[in-house]
Amino acid sequence: MNIQVAVLCDAATDDNGKLNLLGSFDTIYAPQMPAVHPQCAVALRVTFQPGDEGTRKLMLNFINADGRAIMKGIELPVPVALPDEAHFLTRNFIINIQQLKFDEPGLYSVDVRLDDESQASIPLLVKLVERPVA
Repeated sequence: MNIQVAVLCDAATDDNGKLNLLGSFDTIYAPQMPAVHPQCAVALRVTFQPGDEGTRKLMLNFINADGRAIMKGIELPVPVALPDEAHFLTRNFIINIQQLKFDEPGLYSVDVRLDDESQASIPLLVKLVERPVA
Protein backbone atom coordinates (compact mmCIF):
# COMPACT_ATOMS: atom_id res chain seq x y z
CA MET A 1 0.00 0.00 0.00
CA ASN A 2 1.19 3.49 -0.84
CA ILE A 3 -0.47 6.79 0.08
CA GLN A 4 -0.01 9.11 -2.90
CA VAL A 5 -2.00 12.03 -1.44
CA ALA A 6 -3.00 12.84 2.14
CA VAL A 7 -4.33 16.36 2.53
CA LEU A 8 -6.69 18.53 4.55
CA CYS A 9 -8.79 20.76 2.29
CA ASP A 10 -11.98 22.80 2.03
CA ALA A 11 -13.63 20.20 -0.21
CA ALA A 12 -12.85 17.24 -2.46
CA THR A 13 -14.62 15.13 -5.05
CA ASP A 14 -13.97 11.86 -6.84
CA ASP A 15 -14.78 12.03 -10.56
CA ASN A 16 -14.49 8.50 -11.99
CA GLY A 17 -11.21 7.89 -10.17
CA LYS A 18 -9.84 11.44 -10.45
CA LEU A 19 -9.33 13.14 -7.10
CA ASN A 20 -10.29 16.83 -7.23
CA LEU A 21 -9.14 19.08 -4.38
CA LEU A 22 -10.31 22.57 -3.44
CA GLY A 23 -8.40 24.74 -0.98
CA SER A 24 -5.70 22.59 0.59
CA PHE A 25 -4.53 24.12 3.89
CA ASP A 26 -2.39 23.52 6.97
CA THR A 27 -3.27 26.55 9.13
CA ILE A 28 -6.52 27.83 10.60
CA TYR A 29 -6.62 31.45 11.81
CA ALA A 30 -9.19 31.84 14.57
CA PRO A 31 -10.43 35.15 16.04
CA GLN A 32 -11.32 33.47 19.37
CA MET A 33 -11.06 30.25 21.32
CA PRO A 34 -12.64 27.82 21.33
CA ALA A 35 -12.75 27.90 17.53
CA VAL A 36 -15.09 25.90 15.34
CA HIS A 37 -14.09 25.23 11.74
CA PRO A 38 -17.39 24.86 9.87
CA GLN A 39 -16.35 22.32 7.23
CA CYS A 40 -13.30 20.60 5.80
CA ALA A 41 -12.37 17.31 4.19
CA VAL A 42 -9.56 14.81 4.50
CA ALA A 43 -8.69 13.53 1.03
CA LEU A 44 -6.59 10.42 0.47
CA ARG A 45 -5.39 8.73 -2.71
CA VAL A 46 -4.13 5.23 -1.96
CA THR A 47 -2.55 2.63 -4.23
CA PHE A 48 -2.86 -1.04 -3.29
CA GLN A 49 -0.43 -3.69 -4.60
CA PRO A 50 -0.75 -7.46 -4.99
CA GLY A 51 -0.66 -8.89 -1.47
CA ASP A 52 -2.84 -6.06 -0.07
CA GLU A 53 -6.07 -7.94 -0.89
CA GLY A 54 -8.71 -8.49 1.74
CA THR A 55 -10.75 -6.21 3.96
CA ARG A 56 -8.48 -3.59 5.47
CA LYS A 57 -9.30 -1.06 8.21
CA LEU A 58 -8.65 2.64 7.52
CA MET A 59 -8.68 4.92 10.59
CA LEU A 60 -8.46 8.71 10.88
CA ASN A 61 -7.88 10.54 14.16
CA PHE A 62 -7.68 14.29 14.75
CA ILE A 63 -5.28 14.75 17.67
CA ASN A 64 -3.72 17.62 19.57
CA ALA A 65 -0.02 18.11 20.37
CA ASP A 66 -0.38 15.87 23.46
CA GLY A 67 -1.70 13.00 21.30
CA ARG A 68 -5.27 13.27 22.62
CA ALA A 69 -8.18 12.92 20.21
CA ILE A 70 -10.23 16.08 19.71
CA MET A 71 -13.10 14.19 18.08
CA LYS A 72 -14.26 10.62 17.74
CA GLY A 73 -12.01 8.63 15.41
CA ILE A 74 -13.30 7.61 12.00
CA GLU A 75 -13.00 3.96 10.98
CA LEU A 76 -13.74 2.70 7.47
CA PRO A 77 -13.65 -0.89 6.24
CA VAL A 78 -11.79 -1.02 2.92
CA PRO A 79 -12.35 -4.09 0.76
CA VAL A 80 -9.36 -4.52 -1.58
CA ALA A 81 -9.61 -6.82 -4.59
CA LEU A 82 -7.25 -6.36 -7.52
CA PRO A 83 -8.64 -7.33 -10.93
CA ASP A 84 -6.92 -10.39 -12.42
CA GLU A 85 -4.56 -8.59 -14.77
CA ALA A 86 -4.03 -5.42 -12.71
CA HIS A 87 -0.63 -4.50 -11.32
CA PHE A 88 -2.16 -2.11 -8.77
CA LEU A 89 -5.47 -0.60 -7.64
CA THR A 90 -5.89 3.08 -6.79
CA ARG A 91 -8.75 4.32 -4.58
CA ASN A 92 -9.72 7.79 -3.44
CA PHE A 93 -11.16 8.41 0.02
CA ILE A 94 -12.91 11.65 0.97
CA ILE A 95 -13.99 12.13 4.56
CA ASN A 96 -16.06 15.27 5.17
CA ILE A 97 -15.83 16.82 8.62
CA GLN A 98 -18.23 19.43 10.00
CA GLN A 99 -18.04 21.63 13.09
CA LEU A 100 -14.47 20.67 14.03
CA LYS A 101 -13.79 22.26 17.42
CA PHE A 102 -10.42 23.45 18.72
CA ASP A 103 -10.30 24.41 22.42
CA GLU A 104 -6.93 26.13 22.20
CA PRO A 105 -4.38 27.31 19.64
CA GLY A 106 -1.50 25.02 18.81
CA LEU A 107 -0.33 22.13 16.71
CA TYR A 108 -2.76 19.39 15.72
CA SER A 109 -2.62 16.56 13.21
CA VAL A 110 -4.73 14.11 11.31
CA ASP A 111 -3.26 10.66 11.80
CA VAL A 112 -3.95 8.09 9.10
CA ARG A 113 -3.66 4.40 10.00
CA LEU A 114 -4.27 1.24 7.99
CA ASP A 115 -4.75 -1.97 9.96
CA ASP A 116 -3.47 -0.18 13.10
CA GLU A 117 -0.20 0.87 11.41
CA SER A 118 0.59 4.56 10.97
CA GLN A 119 0.71 5.53 7.29
CA ALA A 120 0.62 9.36 7.29
CA SER A 121 0.24 12.39 9.51
CA ILE A 122 -1.24 15.64 8.18
CA PRO A 123 -0.09 18.63 10.29
CA LEU A 124 -2.50 21.42 11.20
CA LEU A 125 -1.65 24.64 13.03
CA VAL A 126 -4.42 26.60 14.77
CA LYS A 127 -3.44 30.24 15.41
CA LEU A 128 -5.29 32.78 17.49
CA VAL A 129 -5.43 36.08 15.60
CA GLU A 130 -5.87 39.10 17.83
CA ARG A 131 -8.29 41.66 16.45
CA PRO A 132 -6.90 45.21 16.44
CA VAL A 133 -8.47 47.52 19.01
CA ALA A 134 -10.28 50.38 17.26
